[in-house]
Amino acid sequence: MASVGEENIEVPSSGNWPVEPQADVPVTKDRIWVDGCFDFSHHGHAGAMLQARRLGNELLVGIHSDEAILENKGPTVMTLKERVSAVDACRWSTLSVPYAPYVTSLPWISHYGCQYVVHGDDITSDSSGEDCYRYVKAAGRFLVVKRTPGISTTDLVGRMLLCTRGHFIKSLTRMLAGDEGLGNSEERKKTGEEMRHRIKDYATDKSGLNPGSEVWTWSASSSAMKDHVAEEAGYHTKMVHGKGPRQGQRIVYVDGGFDLFSSGHIEFLKQVMSVEEATGRKNGWYTANATHQRVSQHGEDFSPAFVIAGVHDDEVINHWKGVNYPIMNIFERGLCVLQCRYIHCVIFSAPFTPTKAYLTNLPYGTPNAVYHGPTSFMPLTYDPYTAPKEMDIFQEVGDHEFKTVNAGEIVQRIMKSRAMYEERQRIKGVKGAGEEAAKRREELEREAIMLENERMANR
Repeated sequence: MASVGEENIEVPSSGNWPVEPQADVPVTKDRIWVDGCFDFSHHGHAGAMLQARRLGNELLVGIHSDEAILENKGPTVMTLKERVSAVDACRWSTLSVPYAPYVTSLPWISHYGCQYVVHGDDITSDSSGEDCYRYVKAAGRFLVVKRTPGISTTDLVGRMLLCTRGHFIKSLTRMLAGDEGLGNSEERKKTGEEMRHRIKDYATDKSGLNPGSEVWTWSASSSAMKDHVAEEAGYHTKMVHGKGPRQGQRIVYVDGGFDLFSSGHIEFLKQVMSVEEATGRKNGWYTANATHQRVSQHGEDFSPAFVIAGVHDDEVINHWKGVNYPIMNIFERGLCVLQCRYIHCVIFSAPFTPTKAYLTNLPYGTPNAVYHGPTSFMPLTYDPYTAPKEMDIFQEVGDHEFKTVNAGEIVQRIMKSRAMYEERQRIKGVKGAGEEAAKRREELEREAIMLENERMANR
């Protein structure tokens, strides 16, 4: 039942709810609701979903429409379809509910059987300046979790508009050890500990409570990380112990910058898993007998592929792309990849070129397949996938509807509508970029395009 003041919030009739079920679901404390914009879904969004998921057994995620966000907050960078894709990919989400009202509605959360709504400890207001959670708070159905510090959509937009590089991390290993970063020795160590703890949190399974993904770092020379000149095996160091490959699983390797982790990356990873599932189906992975055997031996079922994602360093990406890419540093990008349900292992500081020496010395042995997508974001002078092609383990996924969605595309969206985003930043109390900074960004982007053309001509 709607509370006083909720009369203006539209409640769908049976058969018109955005996603199933259409019939009301019994309300339970085990089913949690979170909602938001989830605009280019960063690890702060994932952190909120992780904390909410730990409070119940199911997590339903309401996603506001483009029109509702424009009315109450300002323009979105990503479309609703792209934002739903990002939420669907989070391993802790159970169900995405698009077109959820901007002011959280009791009839909506009750329809989907959620007793509680969870939100961070920051204040969210609608266009009239009123609390978006006033109705659920009044009903005693609101729970607060800690907001993820140091990251927000506003922060990321600011990096694009102001073209800053202060977010770069020179060495993630050194930063985690407290040997790099801002502040004195004690402050750096505390920051490093907090970062390590967050990596471990994001490596949990779909419950958010148990070990899930494995996490490693790779160390080698700077040259081996950046290009194909130096071929080194390097060495791997395990950062987080999780669930490694299990009997029968194919080892799959993917790599990239995964900057502003979005629908383009997600659809690629989803297609990789779809290809592997098709291979598993062909090989009898999903027969009743095979499934029963896996559950009997391991206590649970699992996919036919163990997907490893190699994430490149900031310096490596900036070497190839220039300007102030990556917009997210390696820690932020790694967390985004870790929270993705299609990933089972992350290797930080992976080389730009997966050489034979690197691939044959992965922690789980030579992979069965190395996948690459249709992206053309990085301007290259050579084919970094020569080795997996020669090893006959290279596979490429085809085009998809989000193939053009990458960090460069997202930055261009921001720059094309700069005036609107400047106003959004102003409302948030964030310093605007101004004409001079915007022109500087445009100049750097043009220089990057010229560099790309030169590299392509010399290839």
